[in-house]
Amino acid sequence: MIAPRVNDRRPFAVVLLSLMGLSWLTLVVWGVSPYSRYLSHEAIEELGGRVSIGYAGLAVVFVAAWVLMTVAMMLPTALPLVLLFHRFVAARRDAARLTAAIIAGYLLVWTLFGAAAHLNDLGVHTAVAHSHWLEERSWAISAVTIVVAGTYQFTPLKYLCLEKCRSPFSFIVAHWHGRKPILEAFRLGIHHGIFCVGCCWALMLLMFAVGVGNVGWMLGLGAIMAIEKNVAWGRRLTVPLGILLLAVGMSLMLAHVGLGSACAHDGSVC
Repeated sequence: MIAPRVNDRRPFAVVLLSLMGLSWLTLVVWGVSPYSRYLSHEAIEELGGRVSIGYAGLAVVFVAAWVLMTVAMMLPTALPLVLLFHRFVAARRDAARLTAAIIAGYLLVWTLFGAAAHLNDLGVHTAVAHSHWLEERSWAISAVTIVVAGTYQFTPLKYLCLEKCRSPFSFIVAHWHGRKPILEAFRLGIHHGIFCVGCCWALMLLMFAVGVGNVGWMLGLGAIMAIEKNVAWGRRLTVPLGILLLAVGMSLMLAHVGLGSACAHDGSVC
């Protein structure tokens, strides 16, 4: 099966790139505004990990921010699929709605992941707020998150999901039949989003280790995920990245364990 040809995809690509650029600009402005704490952990820490009416509002703001981060960071990694799908349906009158449906399905999966990650983050903050032992060892949360991300780089599931994401043509052929266009496009976006989460969830969790809302880290992680998924030599990045993350995570653990041992040995307070 040969993908249909479209003479000029530039207008559609410009719209997508503008959307992603606007998302990055919004994140930058938000990050330097007086409300930047609502983009990170700080607002949760102000509540002391308690579930309350204030937290419900904070959760809505966080999910909105996460959708914004997803558009900025993850939509670029899905561009090959979205642009190729647009070529498949460009001759249809409902091409814009179909393309919007695939993007909506993709973003829905990442939004659900963000909500789950936020609930987990709340649980961690609650546990730390109620445990002096955990509070003294809060560094371990970041270290373990980094080690988990590094370990996942070597798993078969990571490679399976990466291969699915790297084959947009085969993915569309397998999931698009045109019998129920809007529903199929939406489901296609969901299926692709699931595989995308499958290959990138651990790297996205690094945001919680280094600081949600940190634009510099978002740019770096977004670039790494885009290269790993879409660039020809990206598959050669997976193993070195895993080794680097494991080294950083283990170094953090050893540094704090060594510091703790030294403090215990000389009786000082660290």
